Amino acid sequence: MKRLRLGILGSGKGSNCRAILEKIRAGTLSAQASVVISDVLDAPILDIAREFSVPNAYLPPGQFRTRLEPAVEAELVRMLREAGVELVVLAGFMRVLKAPILEAFSRRIINIHPSLLPKFPGLEAWKQALDAGEKVTGCTVHYVDEKIDHGDIIAQCQIPILPNDTAESLHARIQIAEHELYPAVINKLCRED
Repeated sequence: MKRLRLGILGSGKGSNCRAILEKIRAGTLSAQASVVISDVLDAPILDIAREFSVPNAYLPPGQFRTRLEPAVEAELVRMLREAGVELVVLAGFMRVLKAPILEAFSRRIINIHPSLLPKFPGLEAWKQALDAGEKVTGCTVHYVDEKIDHGDIIAQCQIPILPNDTAESLHARIQIAEHELYPAVINKLCRED
């Protein structure tokens, strides 16, 4: 089986990045983390990359709050290509990607989202599900396109919403599922490649 070279992008704590790197280290995920890149200088995801001896970098995002400046996105493409990345894995990357990277890595960018898409795209999806009175939510791995939490769905995992759930308890259970689903999907993509 081919070991796909991953480029992991994240803006925060990096719990999904940690789950992926742990599975690679354990030999249960047939991939190689080539680089971890964050748009946040002191993001814990960069510490996780260093802990696992994965090359990592800070990418100054520029002036926009929700997306990268075109020149910055072109630099991101350069960085990923230089690292030999074959699959871009978004792990809490809080920027909308545009043409330069979507074209450079067409159907080679995946994301995990804490809801059963197409329901509840956007921020704090677990709170959206609770507020809507849903009985079930979960997480979705999907290909990334130009819209937020949109592209073709690859896999989903359902999580029941319990009567006494808080936003925190529900989010914690969704994250446990994410940490299993995301590496499993990456493994499947490695087998298909």
